[in-house]
Amino acid sequence: CVYSAAGHLKDPGLMRWRPFRAPHHTISGIGLVGGGSGPRAGEVTLAHHGVLFLDEMAEFGRATLDVLRQPLEDGAVVITRANRATRMPADFTLVGAMNPCVCGNLGRSDRPCGCTPAMVAHYRSRVSGPLLDRFDIQVEVPPVPLADLRDGPAGEGSEAVASRVAAARRLQAGRLAGTGALTNASMPPALLRRHARPDAGGRRILALALRRLGLSARAHDAILKVARTIADVEGSEAIRPEHVAEAVQYRTLDRGVAEAEGGGFRSAADP
Repeated sequence: CVYSAAGHLKDPGLMRWRPFRAPHHTISGIGLVGGGSGPRAGEVTLAHHGVLFLDEMAEFGRATLDVLRQPLEDGAVVITRANRATRMPADFTLVGAMNPCVCGNLGRSDRPCGCTPAMVAHYRSRVSGPLLDRFDIQVEVPPVPLADLRDGPAGEGSEAVASRVAAARRLQAGRLAGTGALTNASMPPALLRRHARPDAGGRRILALALRRLGLSARAHDAILKVARTIADVEGSEAIRPEHVAEAVQYRTLDRGVAEAEGGGFRSAADP
């Protein structure tokens, strides 16, 4: 329906694949969330029930990126004009990628980084803290060594991964049946308290992370949802300390700030 209304259906009939949208970093805020005199659907609506991928995220305008905050919270965009208001769906998965610094070599052992701390801080500040806080999973992807590219072992096949993900989603669907939520990511606070309660060890790790990293309430809930999902992938009904610790480790950017300030976080060794 979205693509039909937007005039993007190339052939008659239904779309058989979830959308994947990857706009260029020169896009405007209106291009992302929609608008204009029409108004027209933006990328967040065209990515409804699919993926919106922002490559080189730090190259997007900061103000442009910040317009994503409300659609990420509400799953919809409301565009108001003088004579009417139009509500457009925008329930999408946001994926972003960016270099660790301006030159891209920060943290590499084979190439020196020529950026000063001030340059690194300025580069990363192009993406606001409130937007970064909405990324439930933040991971560092180091360069793959040449030897692994040439002779490395084959990784796990996509079919095996897909089977494991499908099993976890079936588990979540059964647990959340009749609640209106379909996955852990869509659980409201009431369901989160009921279905994502870690054991005593997990609660201690979570409390330590909140104190050391200064995490927000949004990050607290995101860690619980990710920990619940990690447990589901393993087929575990209980959320154990290792599940919470792994979810905390996925807050790479939060940990980076804390470590820069001298805090640090040791999930396994702390009591």
